[in-house]
Amino acid sequence: MPAKPSLKKKSEKKTAKSAKTVLPAPLKKVPFWVGFDLGGTKMYACVLDETYNVLGTARKSTNGSDGQIKGRKKIVNAIHEAIAMAGVDPAGLQGIGIGCPGLVNPEKGILINAPNLGWKNMGLTGILTTAFKKPVAVLNDVDAGTYGEYKLGSGKGARSLLGVFPGTGVGAGFVYNGQIIMGRSVSAMELGMIYLPGTHLGSAIPGSVMLEDLTSRLALASQAGIACYRGQLPELDKKTRGNLRDIRSKALSATFTAQQEAAVTLFRNSVQYLGMGIAAVVNLLAPDQITLGGGLVEELPNLYLTTLKDEVAKYALPDLAKGVKYSLAKLGGTAVAVGSVAWLREETARNLPKSKPAK
Repeated sequence: MPAKPSLKKKSEKKTAKSAKTVLPAPLKKVPFWVGFDLGGTKMYACVLDETYNVLGTARKSTNGSDGQIKGRKKIVNAIHEAIAMAGVDPAGLQGIGIGCPGLVNPEKGILINAPNLGWKNMGLTGILTTAFKKPVAVLNDVDAGTYGEYKLGSGKGARSLLGVFPGTGVGAGFVYNGQIIMGRSVSAMELGMIYLPGTHLGSAIPGSVMLEDLTSRLALASQAGIACYRGQLPELDKKTRGNLRDIRSKALSATFTAQQEAAVTLFRNSVQYLGMGIAAVVNLLAPDQITLGGGLVEELPNLYLTTLKDEVAKYALPDLAKGVKYSLAKLGGTAVAVGSVAWLREETARNLPKSKPAK
């Protein structure tokens, strides 16, 4: 019997013939580290090679109100996603560094308290070593960012570096001769928590006010919202309707750049108080260099480099203030990830057993 004719159309035959199985690209077998920035609003996992090149990243919203159990699952999942995005063989993982907002116990790897997340006593080293079986370093996020700038950013080559980052609060870190200044069992340099004489309606202790309540972006935004209500910042009011969550660094800085009187007053006072706080650190620790970072600093670099320097000079001992170099942070959004990994690698190398000299 003659063969039955094929019922497939010519186009179908052509497609079937030309279709090929596409194999996934082989995973790169390279050593790598994961740096993790646990932020108040988002978390950021970053895969870094030996020279700190970024191979892959993953971001997730933090949503601290979801609780710590969901939070730790998100952290682990974000790291897996970043490794997959980087296209590297997971076996090449050398370790994980994580920077956290709030107080940490770096020795035990515990996030003691993250006020903006509502998380307390979170054993991050235990969670991550269980999931990945690799060394873990847990740092305060600003300590990590400052260390990153010290090793690879604007503070490279300095003997001692003070990092100051005005944001939702005011974070600071200090590196001296390669060591992050911190206590034996708790992170330190809580510059924004210094109390000054004065008060406002939200003061926890009447007659005194925290430095960050006078100098942070959140403090500036709250006062700008009042100015919007009073008709003193009409352009900002049009853009944000005075909504605190919408008054971000870019919108705030635009009011100062336009030299609107209310905004100039707010920033002038804020920088003056920040200068007082930094002068206290200069008098105590005499840093070689101060690096400044964060959204407000990026938007208004001249204000924070020049005016802040003048304010520090007013309140610090002249012989301590005159030799300080000021700089802008260079690493941007990768500073915490890079710094936490750099610290982990330094600590790992420091703890390696020393080889015995040959007889």
